Amino acid sequence: MSDLSGRYLEKTIELLARIREEEGEALDAAASIIADAVEQGHCIFAFGCTHSSLPIQDIVYRAGGLMLVNPIFGPGISALDVQPASISSALERLQGLAKVILDSSPAKEGDALILVSVSGRNAVPVELAAAAKERGLKVIGVTSREYSEAVSSRHPSGKKMHDYADVVLDNKAPKGDAVLTDPGVPQKFTPVSGVTSTALLQALITATIEALLSRGITPPVFLAGNVDGSGDYNARLLKENRDRIFYV
Repeated sequence: MSDLSGRYLEKTIELLARIREEEGEALDAAASIIADAVEQGHCIFAFGCTHSSLPIQDIVYRAGGLMLVNPIFGPGISALDVQPASISSALERLQGLAKVILDSSPAKEGDALILVSVSGRNAVPVELAAAAKERGLKVIGVTSREYSEAVSSRHPSGKKMHDYADVVLDNKAPKGDAVLTDPGVPQKFTPVSGVTSTALLQALITATIEALLSRGITPPVFLAGNVDGSGDYNARLLKENRDRIFYV
């Protein structure tokens, strides 16, 4: 293995260890919010812009994952599928877009919303968090406290996404996200938030499953599609929970 690859893995492991040691209380609180929503018959939604949508996608329609997580997609900002890619960055800063996105979703009072934004400074995640709170949703924010606190808000309110979150999960990414340095490169390189945010969300789903089990609720979990018998098994659970699943 190259020296730089080894350093990257060591840094990632270090940050994951910090998450394990420092985010347990917040993870339990966030899992309780989601378990409350499930127990009370409400729904779970999740949203992130561009690269912050990738951790969201990892917990939706996922082998071994909770069936009840519904993605909210915003045109042009939910993946890097527009050209030029810079359009997605401009859209993430566009005021008013978040309301359109939320209005177009089935999210309602009592539901839980997971929001991922590493810096938490742009208009869409800020306004989406604020609008969700106004409508009576519980907001779980996944962000980097270090990054978010080191930059100014791009929203006229001066607020960041985490200001509206009921619970904040810190992915521990540094300002700028990149974690490696070398004399031959004039800036830090190789981002880490994709790994740590995904790990946080998978830990959150795991904690939610545990919380549901403690309440005597059997959580609907996908059986991997390439395992024999999965088609009938998953179809049955999807049908049983069709009133809370919007992605099929």
